[in-house]
Amino acid sequence: MAEDNVVYIGKKPVMNYVLATITVFNEGSNEAVIKARGKAISRAVDTAEVIRTRFLPNLKVKDIKIGTEEISREDGKSSNISWIEIYLSAN
Repeated sequence: MAEDNVVYIGKKPVMNYVLATITVFNEGSNEAVIKARGKAISRAVDTAEVIRTRFLPNLKVKDIKIGTEEISREDGKSSNISWIEIYLSAN
């Protein structure tokens, strides 16, 4: 999947990410990926659901991948952080 089809979720309001994801589909792509880590995971789920229920009801959740990765903190210790990838498809 091209990096152009990926929407990274951060701390902005959900509607910003909804608009970004809809733009991916409006530019001719049949798939989009919503990616988030840590506390932004719930925002990613909200984004996908708002798109599917309000704006593009024909979209399907093609796949959901979840996992945990180990990252190094500034104090030298390691920490686990969860991540999610939500694959949306217009087909």
